[in-house]
Amino acid sequence: MTDAGADRLKKFLKVEARALGFCDLAVTRPDPGSDLHRRLEQFVALKRHGSMQWLAETLDRRSNPLVLWPEVRSVIMLAMNYGPDVDPLENLEHRSNASISVYARNRDYHDIIKGRLKQLAGQFAARAGGDVKVFVDTAPVMEKPLAQAAGLGWIGKHTNLVSRSRGSWLFLGSIFTTIELAPDAAETDHCGSCRACLDICPTDAFPAPYQIDARRCISYLTIENKGPVPREFRRAMGNRIYGCDDCLAACPWNKYAAAASEAKLVARDDLRSPPLAQFLSMDDQAFRAFFSGSPVKRIGRDRFLRNVLIAAGNSGDPALVPACRALLPDASPLVRGAAVWALSVLTGPAYMQGLAQGQGGDADGQVREEWRLALAEAG
Repeated sequence: MTDAGADRLKKFLKVEARALGFCDLAVTRPDPGSDLHRRLEQFVALKRHGSMQWLAETLDRRSNPLVLWPEVRSVIMLAMNYGPDVDPLENLEHRSNASISVYARNRDYHDIIKGRLKQLAGQFAARAGGDVKVFVDTAPVMEKPLAQAAGLGWIGKHTNLVSRSRGSWLFLGSIFTTIELAPDAAETDHCGSCRACLDICPTDAFPAPYQIDARRCISYLTIENKGPVPREFRRAMGNRIYGCDDCLAACPWNKYAAAASEAKLVARDDLRSPPLAQFLSMDDQAFRAFFSGSPVKRIGRDRFLRNVLIAAGNSGDPALVPACRALLPDASPLVRGAAVWALSVLTGPAYMQGLAQGQGGDADGQVREEWRLALAEAG
């Protein structure tokens, strides 16, 4: 293909991408650079991936697009702006209400973006004649390094992509193609001496700038973590019941995202600042119905209730005590254990001692340990 033909293809892609709701598009080579594999390998070796074992299992494919698909010649990276219309940190002040990460306040972005990527890739393949594959965060693709290499932004100190024109609120997707397209210039780092994203982290999840320990991250703890939330992080969770926006929201480049003119994904009104009380009574059917089409649904009712109960404990709201108590005999040990902790924080020693007399020994060892610690603190 001639250079002029490739340029026309890129212009076509940008026009069609904008029509589909993407705010930016750029191209890079599939070569990830020699440093990416080493950094990912170190991340796994330090066990900072926690229980996300797939990161270790797909390390080679994840760090090199040519291992994932040897025929790929160009990677088309796309970004979609999901900047909120209000500061998400304001939710943290309303402790009896839930704080759900901005990205999860509407339909699952995987479904939204993948459908639009397939449409764009199909149009591109029809014009260019090459093969295409699309990826949205569900395959072993390192979207952020590829987006930086393409010039969409740079990886900030919070390990997320930052754009000078869109801030930190970006969904990413990619189209791999066998067609050769001229790559765009990589973006350089513009974080400077700013530490806002590092300093605001409630759990000190950043061992150093540009490094993250997922095991300490509230997003990991509330979403990927399948067991009880470690006690050392429960107070720091506050009312965050799904994800955490603090490091993203603190980024000063977000002022440009707020000013961006393109259409953005709009939050469901009932997920902006919902009361914790409405979630505490949810059975599995009600949970699935309420979060139908939402990424929250993927963690399941039990993990979700675990998070809600921790938020209830942190709320300091005595009105939530009856609902928490009602979950003590729940079928899920994950929920029962979280209910014990929430009640131990919300009530006094006499209340917990009285509750314990009627409970008997729980069949689950972790729940028994929650009771032991609750009673030891009460005593």
